[in-house]
Amino acid sequence: MSPPGSKSITNRALVCAALASGESTLRGVLDSDDTQVMIEAWKSLGVKLEHDTESQTIQIAGCDGKFPKSEADIFVGNSGTTIRFLTAALAACHGNFRLSGVPRMHERPIGDLVNALRQWGADIRTENEQNPDCPPVRAHASGLVGSRVPIQGNVSSQYLSGLMMAAPMAAGDVTLQVVGELVSVPYVKMTAAVMESFGAKVDLDLPQIGVVSKNRYYGTDYSIEPDASAASYFWAAAAIAGGSATVTGLSRDSLQGDVGICEVLRQMGCEVEYEANQVTVTSGDSLRGVDVDMADISDTVQTLAAVAMFADGPTTVRGVAHNRVKETDRIGDLASELRKLGAKVDEREDGMTIVPPEQIHAATIETYHDHRMAMSLALVGLKAGGVEILNPACTAKTYPNYWEDLAAATGCGIISGD
Repeated sequence: MSPPGSKSITNRALVCAALASGESTLRGVLDSDDTQVMIEAWKSLGVKLEHDTESQTIQIAGCDGKFPKSEADIFVGNSGTTIRFLTAALAACHGNFRLSGVPRMHERPIGDLVNALRQWGADIRTENEQNPDCPPVRAHASGLVGSRVPIQGNVSSQYLSGLMMAAPMAAGDVTLQVVGELVSVPYVKMTAAVMESFGAKVDLDLPQIGVVSKNRYYGTDYSIEPDASAASYFWAAAAIAGGSATVTGLSRDSLQGDVGICEVLRQMGCEVEYEANQVTVTSGDSLRGVDVDMADISDTVQTLAAVAMFADGPTTVRGVAHNRVKETDRIGDLASELRKLGAKVDEREDGMTIVPPEQIHAATIETYHDHRMAMSLALVGLKAGGVEILNPACTAKTYPNYWEDLAAATGCGIISGD
């Protein structure tokens, strides 16, 4: 099977294509809530964009940073990539822009990104009196001067990715200096690879990143990989329920670091086979608990938690403190739901230890409007009865057809209460 296109790559490609000189064709585009808000944002700025959902393609006429509309009030829902990438991209252009989202978005920090853009000469601020480091964001944009700027690496790699994608539009060359430990390094490498596909020149020498301003974006024909985070649910399904799951369109050399969940599943006792255009995970005789740093594959923590419920012995996840400021608190709220299923969970600031129960309890799982909570913890129901997922439609954020694909891939019966 093949999941839909990567949300992370789709939204990065949309930014580069919209800022480019000339027309781009994007293939394998994900059609989801998160990508739709990015698409609508560019349309609100007058960018000419045609989206064919059936063929999963987008034709987009890049504006080289000169938008037909110089004022816009943009709603981003709860899409972290959209608000962080657009905040930086719009600051690099000209106009008056405001970005806002759902209430949870106004609790998600963006202060480090705003402060870094100010060091590049941006007139930008937040408008949140209750949470001053959080959206809404208002920018009176007149371009960026470019310079060396420090950026904290331990909150969200999306800040760094947003700055990287804005950098080719700056007046001068840019050097980004990562301060402290950088989380989600594969996402930064993904950003550099997408930028280079559109003509940018990136010198990725972590903890330092250089971007040459004279190498701006140009239109291109770009293909988007299937979503590796989405693929993780099917690999995990094989680990839990038995059998094999083969996902096409991905490989060990994928741009997406979340393919790394396969190696964690290998540590737990599964077999993994990598080929040029597919990855297969096959269940082993039994699952064993692991102790793993998931800083680079943090979007698969909930997936691993579902597998850990069936392991012999505890599983410890470390290095994911930044998961607390995503769509929900993906440490505290995940721990609460696992306890409903009977697990003993020792929660820490940067992770947790999961001790699986002798017998999993029937439970109604709260999703907190978090697509990954729904998709991951539903996997527990493949082998344990009585698992009910509230608000299953929240998967539309990144995977609108998840329930149909899960039923087809596993042969399980899914009863919808909608």
